[in-house]
Amino acid sequence: MIWYILVIGILLPQSLAHPGFFTSIGQMTDLIHTEKDLVTSLKDYIKAEEDKLEQIKKWAEKLDRLTSTATKDPEGFVGHPVNAFKLMKRLNTEWSELENLVLKDMSDGFISNLTIQRQYFPNDEDQVGAAKALLRLQDTYNLDTDTISKGNLPGVKHKSFLTAEDCFELGKVAYTEADYYHTELWMEQALRQLDEGEISTIDKVSVLDYLSYAVYQQGDLDKALVLTKKLLELDPEHQRANGNLKYFEYIMAKEKDVNKSASDDQSDQKTTPKKKGVAVDYLPERQKYEMLCRGEGIKMTPRRQKKLFCRYHDGNRNPKFILAPAKQEDEWDKPRIIRFHDIISDAEIEIVKDLAKPRLSRATVHDPETGKLTTAQYRVSKSAWLSGYENPVVSRINMRIQDLTGLDVSTAEELQVANYGVGGQYEPHFDFARKDEPDAFKELGTGNRIATWLFYMSDVSAGGATVFPEVGASVWPKKGTAVFWYNLFASGEGDYSTRHAACPVLVGNKWVSNKWLHERGQEFRRPCTLSELE
Repeated sequence: MIWYILVIGILLPQSLAHPGFFTSIGQMTDLIHTEKDLVTSLKDYIKAEEDKLEQIKKWAEKLDRLTSTATKDPEGFVGHPVNAFKLMKRLNTEWSELENLVLKDMSDGFISNLTIQRQYFPNDEDQVGAAKALLRLQDTYNLDTDTISKGNLPGVKHKSFLTAEDCFELGKVAYTEADYYHTELWMEQALRQLDEGEISTIDKVSVLDYLSYAVYQQGDLDKALVLTKKLLELDPEHQRANGNLKYFEYIMAKEKDVNKSASDDQSDQKTTPKKKGVAVDYLPERQKYEMLCRGEGIKMTPRRQKKLFCRYHDGNRNPKFILAPAKQEDEWDKPRIIRFHDIISDAEIEIVKDLAKPRLSRATVHDPETGKLTTAQYRVSKSAWLSGYENPVVSRINMRIQDLTGLDVSTAEELQVANYGVGGQYEPHFDFARKDEPDAFKELGTGNRIATWLFYMSDVSAGGATVFPEVGASVWPKKGTAVFWYNLFASGEGDYSTRHAACPVLVGNKWVSNKWLHERGQEFRRPCTLSELE
C-alpha cells in the first residue's frame, strides 16, 4: 500500500483595495493617518455606546427601586391615582422609548467611515509583498528569525515585535511560494514563542502541520517523522498527520530493506536529507551583491585608497561655481565614481518630493522578450518623472547637473524620483543598453545612456547602499549628496563594471532621484577616443 502526503491548502481573502502600498514607504505613511482617523472614529463609537448604556443603566436602576417598592404592596401602590397614571404611562410610552434606545444603532458613523476608507486599504498583494520583503531582508542581511521577531534591527526608532501568529503568517507566505526553507525557519520561530507561553490565536497543531511538511520537502525525513509524532501527541485524530506518519514510516522501512545496488543508491539519493538553504535563483552574483549590501567584501586596497581625493570643483571655471565651488569626493577609481556633497538643499528636496508624491507609481523594467515595461520582484519601489519646464526648481537642478558634469542635459531623460518600499531594492542591472538590445532607446533618438547622476534625498538608518558587484564597491546614501559615473567609455562601448544595484532598505525611508544622460549632444563635450576601452 502507498500513502500520499496531503498538501495543506491555503485560501487567502480577496480585497478590492488598490495594490502597491508596500513598494513605497512614502505612500505607506498616508496609511498611518488613515488608521489614526479610524481609531478616532472607533473611539467616538465606543463613547456613544457607553453613553447609551449609561442611559439604559440609569433607567434600570430607577425602575428597580420603583418595582421593589411596588411589589411589597401592589394594591396599595396602584391605589394611589398618580402611581396608577404613571404605571400606564410607563408601560404604554416609556418602555417603547427604551426599546427604541436599545435598538438604536450607534455604529452608523463608524461603519460609514470604515466603508469609505476601506477602498484605500492595502490588499492581499501588499500583505504578501511586505512579508516577502521581510524574508528578503532576512537573507540579505543575515538576520535570524529571533532577531527580526524581537525587532532588534540597527537604527530603529520605534521598536516592534512579531507575535507567534505573525511568524505563522510569514511561514504561510513562504509555503505558498514553495519556499520550504523559510517556511521551516518561521514555523519554528512560531513554535518557540508558543512553547515560551505566548498567548495566541494559533495552536501548535497548525504550526507543526506546516513545519513537518516543509521539513519533509527539504529531504529531512527523520525530523519530519519526529514532528509528525509530536503533532499526533497533541491531536491523535489529525487526519493528515496520520496519513503522513504512515507514509514516512513506509518510506523509511523501504530504505532499510534495500540493498547497496545502483538502483538502491538512486533511492537513497531521493530520500537522504539534503543540504538546506535558500533556493538557487537567477542571479549568479547574489552572494557577492548581498555581501556588499552588508558592507562586506569591499575590494578597495590601501594602495588604491591613497589615490582617492577630495577637492573643490568649479565645473571647468563655470561662473556659477567659481566663488562657491562644489565639494567633490572620489568614491571609487575604476569605474570612476564621484560624490558631490551638499549639492541639493533640503528645501529643493522637499519640493521635488512634493511634486513626485501624487504621481508615484510602481517602478517598471524593460522586458527584453516583449519589449514592454513591466513590474518585477527585483525592483521594489515607486517612481515618478519630473520635467524641467513644469517647475523652476527641477529646471535649476537639471542645469546644475549640466554645469558640473559638462554634459548636455537637453537630450537627457526627465528627472526620475524614486521612493523605496518595505525591503525596497533594485537588483544588479546595467543602466546602458547592451549590444543585444540595439533598440532599447530607439524611440528616444538620443543614443545610449552615457552617464548616470544619482541624488540621495534622504538618509537611511540601515541598508539601502548602491553597490557595484563587478568591482566590489559600496556607496552609502547620504542626504544632500549625489554620485556620478559614466556608463560608456569615451569610445561609446559599454563599461560592464558599472553593473550596480540598490540594496534592500533594512530600516528607514529611501528617496533618490536620478538623471540619465544620453550620447547625443555630447560629441564635442566628450569626444570619442580611438581606444575601445578608454
